[in-house]
Amino acid sequence: MADCVSTRPAVRVLLAIVAALALSACAVGPDYRRPVQDVGATYAHAPEGRWMPADTPPRALPSDWWTLFGDAVLDELMRRMPQGNLDLAQAEARFREARAALDASRAGLFPTLGVSGAATREGQGVSRAGNPANTYSLSATASWEVDLWGRVRRDVEAARAGEQASAADLEAMRLSLRSTLAQAYFGVRASQRQDDLLARTLDEYARALEMTRNRLAAGVASPADVAAASVQLDQARAQRIRLGWQRQQRIHAIAVLLGQVPGRFRLADGPGLPTVPEVPVGVPSALLLRRPDVAGAERRAAQANARIGVAQAAWFPDLTLSAQGGYRAAEFASWIMTPARFWTLGPTLAMSLFDGGARAAAAASARAAYDAQAAAYRKTVLDALREVEDALVQSQALAEEQVARDRALAAARETLRQVTNQYRAGLVDYLSVVQAQTSALSAEQTALDVRAERLTASAQLIAALGGGYTPS
Repeated sequence: MADCVSTRPAVRVLLAIVAALALSACAVGPDYRRPVQDVGATYAHAPEGRWMPADTPPRALPSDWWTLFGDAVLDELMRRMPQGNLDLAQAEARFREARAALDASRAGLFPTLGVSGAATREGQGVSRAGNPANTYSLSATASWEVDLWGRVRRDVEAARAGEQASAADLEAMRLSLRSTLAQAYFGVRASQRQDDLLARTLDEYARALEMTRNRLAAGVASPADVAAASVQLDQARAQRIRLGWQRQQRIHAIAVLLGQVPGRFRLADGPGLPTVPEVPVGVPSALLLRRPDVAGAERRAAQANARIGVAQAAWFPDLTLSAQGGYRAAEFASWIMTPARFWTLGPTLAMSLFDGGARAAAAASARAAYDAQAAAYRKTVLDALREVEDALVQSQALAEEQVARDRALAAARETLRQVTNQYRAGLVDYLSVVQAQTSALSAEQTALDVRAERLTASAQLIAALGGGYTPS
């Protein structure tokens, strides 16, 4: 009982020391501030009415942004993609790895506890007096490295930023894959529309060839007219063959995005090309929060900043508090008796006095790593701004081009109608008909291409704007 009372003052002193150290502890190293990067107040190429002043909350993209296109098949593909995509599975595994690293770093904030038991038999020399002897022991140990200079806290701060960066990487991968899937889907639908156009064109060319042969038999056409009609028909057939294998390659790409075997994948029929949606652009400052790659780069800068503190903490001594207690006796029956009890308690202070410049080099390396990550963050912001501006320029130009292409298509169809009537009346040769048909087909194909490009540009603009990403 006396031994128990005598240990209490030591325990009180130790607890007081721990409390004082915990209250006075500070974290060395610079506190993090996000690197400054000018982004401007508005986008230079945002169409009027689709951006808002900087003091107005921007209308954000929905998280399920693909529903803006109003295509049920695309919605189903987007729903299935996260379940089977292997690139996304890799990114998700890397995120779990980063989360585990955070949990491991947090463990340094807590004491380490252990327990051990032993039974030994030992002797010395050749004398039988006191030899051999048995020893039985049971002990528990506890140790805690006091985070006096904030090394562990900075390490946790770095690991937390690393986990957040990995989460942003996962979202960036998900956004990139969804954008790629949408663009591949639009390519397939445009190819199917082109195939329908070529199928109708082949029927028209086949009828024109038959008509020309009949006119040759009647003596009102030449063999050259028949040859020209035949060449035109074969060229259209060749275009359709090329279009077919290119469309199949896009379908195979969609299958891989879904994690399926390309040879067994079948794409459901759709209504055709979706409608180009109105995309809320917002303001440039929103990219700092709405782009997952920007968020990831910013978190890596925070991680590098915290590691400066970890490196600087190596210049200060480490304080470890340890305690051990238990029982030790020569007889098993009496090893938990009070006389067999033992305990130790005390702090340990350790510090490196000379390391050949290793700590200075580590601190300089950490500062250089932060400078690199800060520059990478600013570069990522600039790249994000460029991608948005590029997508805006492309979207506007394609919208204007589609108007011009539609007018050209209407003119080409009217020209073909008139030339065909003139040929039937014997006023022009068949070469004029071939030229008019070629122009009309080219105008039809180009108008479809522009519509598909507008859909692709919309998907690229949505991805450049962050695709509805909201950092957690």
